[in-house]
Amino acid sequence: MGMKTKIALGAVVGIAVIGALSANAGDSDGDAGSDDRTSASAGEKPGNAKAGDDAGKDGASDAKPAEDKAEEKASQAERFKAFVQKNGTPKEKDAVSHVTKVQGADEQNDILDSADVYTDFTGGIMGEGTGPAKLIASAFADWKDSENGLVTIYDADGELLGNGQF
Repeated sequence: MGMKTKIALGAVVGIAVIGALSANAGDSDGDAGSDDRTSASAGEKPGNAKAGDDAGKDGASDAKPAEDKAEEKASQAERFKAFVQKNGTPKEKDAVSHVTKVQGADEQNDILDSADVYTDFTGGIMGEGTGPAKLIASAFADWKDSENGLVTIYDADGELLGNGQF
């Protein structure tokens, strides 16, 4: 055999060995994954006595997830309004009563956080909502805290009313 043939044959054998090793490594991971899925699905079946016993023993634990789900279902605007009703000044409470929608309050990374608050005020920056927009921004800063956050307040037509840091 020539030198080129030996090199080519060695390369083919090397590739075959690497392929066999990687195929076997993938099979062992696949088996473990299928075992995990089987045991997880067995615990979730409604006919499983263990799952039924746990649900029947502790009725309070069933109520807590329902409360958590109710909090998760509340919109950002509703949570913001509830915070201000509990902690805000009378003027802040009046201003926040005009809030219709809040976006971006949940996604924070402390690098460049941005939230938008929409209200039912009209007239843009020259309208009636400019003063209350400052109160809304201040209340928002009390509600959420960020290293580098900016809250922008908009009127009913989507025009800018004001902004503030939070």
